Amino acid sequence: MNPSTGTDDVLLHGEVKASYFWDDGSGINGDTGAPASGEPMQKGLFAAPSWPLGTKGYVVYEGRTADFFIGDRGPGDPSADCGVMLDMDGQTFAELTGESWNDTSYTVSGGAGHIDVEYFVTEWGSGNGTEGTPHPFQNPSAPCESAVSPVPASDTGESAETQEAQEAEASEPAEQERQEQAPDESGAPEEEESGDEAQAPAAAGEEAPPASGGETGSAGSDVPADTGDATSGTVGQHALALVADEMPMLSGGLTLAGVTAVALAAVAAKRAAAAASDRVRGRHRKPSRFSREAKATT
Repeated sequence: MNPSTGTDDVLLHGEVKASYFWDDGSGINGDTGAPASGEPMQKGLFAAPSWPLGTKGYVVYEGRTADFFIGDRGPGDPSADCGVMLDMDGQTFAELTGESWNDTSYTVSGGAGHIDVEYFVTEWGSGNGTEGTPHPFQNPSAPCESAVSPVPASDTGESAETQEAQEAEASEPAEQERQEQAPDESGAPEEEESGDEAQAPAAAGEEAPPASGGETGSAGSDVPADTGDATSGTVGQHALALVADEMPMLSGGLTLAGVTAVALAAVAAKRAAAAASDRVRGRHRKPSRFSREAKATT
């Protein structure tokens, strides 16, 4: 059963006691003949003592739901004093109660002849009858006010799930704006890191080295000729190349300030070593003309 709940406007709602019947003209169990609407007896055809023939809606019983249309008039005497206000077809009654329908004896198993159901009228019929609050059979002066109650919120056209989804969607822009305006907990902007370690900013008065070239100090790198003074604020590329030759593993992991100090120290050490080597090996400078003439006369 797939009733049209949540899509149609509910015109009338309430709770009533319901029985079951099956009038097909067979005369079984007090059958009084074919339904008053002219429609053949069938599943979903209900009888009501006052609602217009052709009225449509659905009933709910213990979580089970079934569509109906009013196709017959009744019950008669059982509706007195607003006792039984709906007569359901036997097949629908059996499905709602979880029992079985016997289409030979026109009875429902289980022995229950009456159940309390919740009804929802979604469309008034055009046949004979009275819209609105039901009343007992042929007694319009005694309306059954207790059979009518306000429509539950979940059946006014939108399900509870739909309402929750709409509320969540409406709150998303405000939440997003709040997150965008919230300051960083650390109180300072985050800095991006490149590679395995963040690059240290250049010291005051120093220029950051280019992103590529021989100044990285990696062994085997292509180092261009020195174009600066090793003693100036900018580290000469030749000095960095010396560091790469002398300490390839060390220079690759130093920050710019550390590389500067190591480069200057390496240059000074290499020059001192070269001077000492000249003295140890007795390197001769090119003799002047006067020294060659003095040597020839001795």
